[in-house]
Amino acid sequence: MFANAQFGGMDLGFPDICKTPLPPIPYPNMAFGPMTIPVAFNILLCGGPWHNIMSVRPISLGDTPGIGGGLISQTVMSRQQHLTGAFTVIVRGTPSTRVTSLGPTNLINCPSVRVVPSQIKALVLAP
Repeated sequence: MFANAQFGGMDLGFPDICKTPLPPIPYPNMAFGPMTIPVAFNILLCGGPWHNIMSVRPISLGDTPGIGGGLISQTVMSRQQHLTGAFTVIVRGTPSTRVTSLGPTNLINCPSVRVVPSQIKALVLAP
């Protein structure tokens, strides 16, 4: 799978069930790679910082109409962070993330997965 870096990429989560004026409605939730706060500033992948499990996307989008907040997290547009990655490829002390890395979106309200790669040159071939 392609490694995650600071150029692009998108994590998609569904369903992000939020409280709206009507009954709770599921929304898609997206977190974008360029919004990431990277931890490995000095390790560059195709010219941008390499992402690892400690890299955080402070904002996730898509659930804005759910003004009452998430059903579980009580937040709207909250952070996203990967929990899985390549545990045999260590970047600045923690495992590297890649396409198909999983993690919660909108704090803990919705599961998400990286579906759009941020670059297409470097592969992380790890179990």
